[in-house]
Amino acid sequence: MVGPNGVGKSNLLEAVELLGSLRSHRSNSDKDLVHWNQKNAIVRAKTSNDDTIALEFCKGVGRRAIRNGKNLSRQVDLLGSLRCVGFSALDLTLVRGEPALRRSWLDRVVQQLEPIYGDLMTRFSRLLRQRNQLWRQLINSSKADHDVLLDTFDAQMALVSTRIHRRRNRALKLLQPLASTWQQRLSNGKEGLELEYLPGSILQGEEDERTWRLLIEKQLFDQRADEERLGVCKVGPHRDELVFLLNGVQARKFASAGQQRTLVLSLKLAELELVGKMYKDPPVLVLDDVFAELDPTRQLLLLEAVGDDHQCLISSTHLDAFEGNWRKDSQILELELLKDGVLEVS
Repeated sequence: MVGPNGVGKSNLLEAVELLGSLRSHRSNSDKDLVHWNQKNAIVRAKTSNDDTIALEFCKGVGRRAIRNGKNLSRQVDLLGSLRCVGFSALDLTLVRGEPALRRSWLDRVVQQLEPIYGDLMTRFSRLLRQRNQLWRQLINSSKADHDVLLDTFDAQMALVSTRIHRRRNRALKLLQPLASTWQQRLSNGKEGLELEYLPGSILQGEEDERTWRLLIEKQLFDQRADEERLGVCKVGPHRDELVFLLNGVQARKFASAGQQRTLVLSLKLAELELVGKMYKDPPVLVLDDVFAELDPTRQLLLLEAVGDDHQCLISSTHLDAFEGNWRKDSQILELELLKDGVLEVS
């Protein structure tokens, strides 16, 4: 998709990602996905399996997921009809940005592998929010009432936290060898990449649900005095951190801009490979204006890496980076915004 800045290329690719992952990489708020002067918006696609899938966003009401004309009781049931991996210039903040960005990326990977994971994250967010509200309500209550209610919350939070920790840890272990191989390839063998998981809970021993659940429950109990004083829960997956090491040192602190771009590219290609292997069906690769952030050598490496194995949707302001078979074999859509706000595709 070729066109000038502001014409709507990213909107089209964002629509594909929404249907494939139920998430936007540009906004956490659904209201930002609806035009200012409209009450609702709908994204619809037809897949190669002849599924017609759609997401409708209604201001003040929420979302509606639709497959083949039928409303789905759960959004998560839409996942699987269209699998995709997105890579945009915004992803380049993964290395030096806040921990929440790295958690969000890993969560998207896990949800591709286990669609039910989205329900776990929703449940945890609700528990964390309710727990914070509970502290405010308990200010004037007795300590006995305090402890009974918090014990109930701790048991639920410990169970959900354990299941999130386990899935994040497993996904990172699966990504590690793939990302390391891509980093070696894209750096001509000069850089080794390690992915390190630092959970927001102290997890000891083997990955056993009961063991980890009891550990987390005790940690939630032990930090109550600090939580009451500070108003912040310091135990759980919302405190997780991912560390990227290049040749044994933290990429966040010491990697050059070029190394950071290569690292993020390696993570995305590892994600693409992992999801493809898991389902025996290569996902769609969505590349949103990433060539402006990559030097010519890395542009060529990226195009060679995806090759003929994946359907790619790519946005760009020009075609200079695409040569040979890439341009010959591609369907090129030229986008132009007309005066009345209508997007013309030719």
